[in-house]
Amino acid sequence: MKFLDQCKVYSRSGHGGDGCVSFRREKFIPFGGPDGGDGGRGGDVYVEAVDGLNTLIDYRYQQHFRAERGGHGMGKNRTGADAPELILKVPVGTQVFEEDQETLIADLDKLGDRVLLARGGTGGWGNTRFKSSTNQAPRRFNPGLEGEERWVWLRLKLIADAGLLGLPNAGKSTFLAASSAAKPKIADYPFTTLHPNLGVVSLGVGASFVLADIPGLIEGAAEGAGVGTRFLGHVERCAVLIHLVDGTQDDVAEAYRVVRGELKAYGGGLSEKPEIVALNKIDALTKEEISEKAAALKKACRSTPLRLSGATGKGVPEALAKLYQIIDEQRRSERAAQIEAEMTPEEKAEGWKP
Repeated sequence: MKFLDQCKVYSRSGHGGDGCVSFRREKFIPFGGPDGGDGGRGGDVYVEAVDGLNTLIDYRYQQHFRAERGGHGMGKNRTGADAPELILKVPVGTQVFEEDQETLIADLDKLGDRVLLARGGTGGWGNTRFKSSTNQAPRRFNPGLEGEERWVWLRLKLIADAGLLGLPNAGKSTFLAASSAAKPKIADYPFTTLHPNLGVVSLGVGASFVLADIPGLIEGAAEGAGVGTRFLGHVERCAVLIHLVDGTQDDVAEAYRVVRGELKAYGGGLSEKPEIVALNKIDALTKEEISEKAAALKKACRSTPLRLSGATGKGVPEALAKLYQIIDEQRRSERAAQIEAEMTPEEKAEGWKP
């Protein structure tokens, strides 16, 4: 299945049904009067976050969506049927933007979140609505109101707990394959990864998190070099970033600075997120080279980097444990904030009790 994280779609809600002009015709009732019913309401258009989707590929070949029109009114005071609502199903984490791609309409970051894109037109009145003491046989009706139409952009940001960063060929896909059941493409040339990959890391019962691997960044990515920073949005929601630096490079400190510079140029709060720096591919280095490059990397990032090898698995469990510790702390703080938000003023005054 191809990965698609951005698309433009057109939506139009249904027109309302027309009202009806009708008169009651029954034997022995010469003056039956008007009995034309109202038209039904046109269908609304919604965007809803559903389970089981992780890409917007459904909107690659179909971009136009139109809801049905409401039923027309009928005689015997019968109202036309309301048209069913049209739901555009998207993955959790999808953002809806106006046509200018800057104005955010909604951020569907939870399962079941939905937003109204276009409201259906109201049904027109039948001639029953216009009867009065001075107009007992009205031949007037209202047509149904037209529906709304608009173009919007759908932009997907994957829901992941931790994000993998680094230059091309830093070993990100190998690390993902070593820590989860994901099977990303792995090869010995740059830009092997062309779209984000997700893997579920399990550390035991009740201890798991989602790890996202995005295409590598190069210098000038913020200006569009390489694959640019298009996929950095997928790690904006992550609690922690793990920055892999290829230990076989001559200047590991410069490799670290290049990626950090692109994060700052991109914005989105990525440069302020908790970061774990790891020197990767230590299986290809001698002990002296490992010590030398770890010291250079420590000076650049101002923290002691982890030493690991995704190919052999050395140091990977320790890195995953450190990632989970940060993720678990954020989950606890979010849970506590949610509980506090749901408390009544009386409970806050007394203090929360489990």
